[in-house]
Amino acid sequence: MKNKIILFASFFTVVFLFISCLKDNVGEYWKDDLAGKMYVTVPSYTLQQLTLKPVAGNVTFSFLLNIATGAPPTEDINLILTVDTEAVARYNADHTKTSFKSFPTVEVLTNTVIIAKGTRNATAQAKVWGADALNACDNYMTAISIVSAKTTSGKDIPIAGNMKSYLLALPISNPYVGTYRASGVFTHPVNGVHGIDEDKQVITVDCKTVTCSAGDLGGEKETWVLLTVNTDNSITIGGSLSASQPYKPQPGKANKYNPLTKTFILNYSTGNQLIQENLVRK
Repeated sequence: MKNKIILFASFFTVVFLFISCLKDNVGEYWKDDLAGKMYVTVPSYTLQQLTLKPVAGNVTFSFLLNIATGAPPTEDINLILTVDTEAVARYNADHTKTSFKSFPTVEVLTNTVIIAKGTRNATAQAKVWGADALNACDNYMTAISIVSAKTTSGKDIPIAGNMKSYLLALPISNPYVGTYRASGVFTHPVNGVHGIDEDKQVITVDCKTVTCSAGDLGGEKETWVLLTVNTDNSITIGGSLSASQPYKPQPGKANKYNPLTKTFILNYSTGNQLIQENLVRK
C-alpha cells in the first residue's frame, strides 16, 4: 500500500510539473485538464550547444518539433519557423551570468515544417557559417522560434510560449590548436647549438592562448611555454621551465603569429638558454 501511495503521488507531481511549464501565446498557464488540448512545442527548449571550428564553411544542425496532444492530429499541421534575435535578448535578461551575442549568419533551411496527420513529430534544419571571421573569445548563440502553427483547414494551434524556441550556444574553438611542424635552433650555454625538427601538439589553454613544449625540451605540460596571440598578432610569452627559469621574449626579436600561413614565429629564452623556432600548422 505504501508503494501505491508513492506511485500515485509521483504521477500527480509529474502531471503538475508538465502542466505548469506550458504556456499559451498570451502567456497564461493551462488551468484545466490536458484532455483535448493540442499545442506545439520544441522539446529541447533549454540551451543546447554546438562547438564550431574556426572555418568558413557551413555547419548544419537539426532539432525536433512536437505536437503535444492526447490523440494524434487528424490533419496535417503547418509550422513556420524564423531566426529570433529577441529570444536571445530574453535569454540574456533571464540568465545574467553569461551574455551571448546573436550569431550573425544563420539560416533556417526548413522555414515551413509539416507535421503529418497521425504523427506528433517533425525535424527542422538550419545552418550557420562564417565562424572563421568571428572572435573565439566572444559568446555566441542563436534562437529559432515557432511563429505560426495551423492545420490544413486553417485552424490555429496554440504555441507553448516558453517552449517555442530552439536555443543553441555556438562557441568557437581556439583557432590556433593543432599539429605543427617545429623547426629552428636551440642554444645551450654548455651543450652548444643544435637544431629543432619535430612535430608538436599545440593545445588549448583559453580562447586566445595555447601551450606546447618549449624548443625540444619536451617535459610535462607544467613546463610548457604559453603563447597568447594578441589582437595585432603579436605573441605574449608565458610559462616557465622551473620556478627560477621563466620563459621570456628575446630582446629586439619578434614573437608573432601569421594567420595567413598559420605560423608561430618565436624567439624566447629560459634562463641562459635561447630558443628560436617556427611552428607551421600541418
